[in-house]
Amino acid sequence: MRSASSTAPGTRRRVTTAALAALTALAGALAWTTTGPAPAADAAECAAAFSPGTVYVGGDTVSYEGQNWTAKWWTVGTAPDAAQQWGVWSAQGECGGTTPTDPPTEPTDPPTEPGDFVVSKAQFEQMFPDRVAFYTYEGLVEALEAYPGFATTGGDEVAAREAAAFLANVDHESGGLKYIKEINEANYPHYCDETQPYGCPAGQAAYYGKGPIQLSWNFNYKAAGDALGIDLLNDPYLVETDPAVAWKTALWYWNTQSGPGTMTGHEAIVGGHGFGETIRSINGALECDGGNPAQVQSRVAAFQEFTRLLGTTPGDNLTC
Repeated sequence: MRSASSTAPGTRRRVTTAALAALTALAGALAWTTTGPAPAADAAECAAAFSPGTVYVGGDTVSYEGQNWTAKWWTVGTAPDAAQQWGVWSAQGECGGTTPTDPPTEPTDPPTEPGDFVVSKAQFEQMFPDRVAFYTYEGLVEALEAYPGFATTGGDEVAAREAAAFLANVDHESGGLKYIKEINEANYPHYCDETQPYGCPAGQAAYYGKGPIQLSWNFNYKAAGDALGIDLLNDPYLVETDPAVAWKTALWYWNTQSGPGTMTGHEAIVGGHGFGETIRSINGALECDGGNPAQVQSRVAAFQEFTRLLGTTPGDNLTC
């Protein structure tokens, strides 16, 4: 997996900002002791209340538990949570007044009911006849709970198309689910970015590519673990020992990371941008715009086969 822009190195700027905020807060506290409390500022007006069944896109603002929140990317069913610093929602501060009682307008084509994956076990086994035993269908189905909007949004045709697109890219990245971890062990020590404040507590050579979409780098393990509520920074080996965790990391990337592209894989399919944009989000820096057309075509061929198997259509814009 290529480094996601949202998790790439650059924390010193954030640390500097945090330090400045701390100094500002301290100065404010000292001023209070000498001059008394300042008049209370009016809280911002509350946005429309968060609705679990509503599809939100980047920039949408909701209110939840007395605060306004802004979505960073496409989401459905994930409530704002201040504890998840890498999550989809960004806190905008407390809000006052009366929260609108009418929920946001429901999408014209809401997500279908979760629970029944559009890919059956028989179809999964047909897609990956030579997979290793680690990659179980049951692990995949369990992992779907982390992202209920995946392969359930946009109606039956689009939902099946998204499942086919995700699994086609998985097929390419993992050699048909034959590889659990990166083959070239000489690369293992290269995925520790020591400039990150949390370092590499599991060891410098612990953050090599693992799972269906080869999660790599300590900052990606940190971001994925925070989003999923799993301590992958300290135990990155869960991705190669727990099938559900492995699938969850792949779904995390698909649903929340744009990588070298401009959108997530999920948004590319649900938004009608085409399978080519999913390639760009995963490995576009090396494959798209003529970089490696044979690799692009390999992904496209798997996608076309999987859409045929699932009885759906591939749509337009297959390449990048």
